[in-house]
Amino acid sequence: MIESLVPAASTYAGDIDDLFTLIFVLVGFWFVLSEVTFFWLILRFRKKPGVAGQHITGEKKQEKRWITWPHILVLVCDVFIIVGAVKVWYDIKQYLPPPQETVRVVSQQWAWTFVHPGPDGELDTGDDVTKMNELHVKVGTIYHYLLESKDVIHDFSVPVFRLKQDAVPGRVITGWFEPTKTGEWDIQCAEICGIGHALMGGRIFIETPEQHAAWLAEHGAVSVAAFTPSAVEE
Repeated sequence: MIESLVPAASTYAGDIDDLFTLIFVLVGFWFVLSEVTFFWLILRFRKKPGVAGQHITGEKKQEKRWITWPHILVLVCDVFIIVGAVKVWYDIKQYLPPPQETVRVVSQQWAWTFVHPGPDGELDTGDDVTKMNELHVKVGTIYHYLLESKDVIHDFSVPVFRLKQDAVPGRVITGWFEPTKTGEWDIQCAEICGIGHALMGGRIFIETPEQHAAWLAEHGAVSVAAFTPSAVEE
């Protein structure tokens, strides 16, 4: 249902979509049923000439069952939602599969800095590629991201991944994703972080291994030269 509006491009996007669909169906069912019952009762027991009103206290069993049984059924539906939510939360937030590569995500007012591992696939080894507002990843690769903030609370949001994680100043938050579909999509800040919040957008490029290797070969040398201490001092 959600995928028809926003494509799903990560391994756990479908699980989150299924959870939203479950909540929508169960809550929607009770909403429709309660509204239909509500208006039926209004019409069925509306004021009629010559018919005295009846005061109902809710103490009789046949009266209380109209509350008790729907209440029990709603609680049963809640159990399904809670079980589904806990499973999705654990799989995405608690369990981190071993990474194949790691990227650093640094947020600030009002831009994203993405530090990509170089050809050796490791961060902080001298060949990292640093880009502003561009994250380049390989399809079918498990990534860990190290999320930081330089100033205020931001929120790293990648809608096609169904990924949304706060960036908190003074903390490095580790999460993961595995892209499943090549393409170019939006990265957003989903936390109001100041006057330039609406302009704090980025792009994620999900590439084949061959495309990613070509991108690294093209940008690696330039990035290393631009971010060496000597270049910064000059």
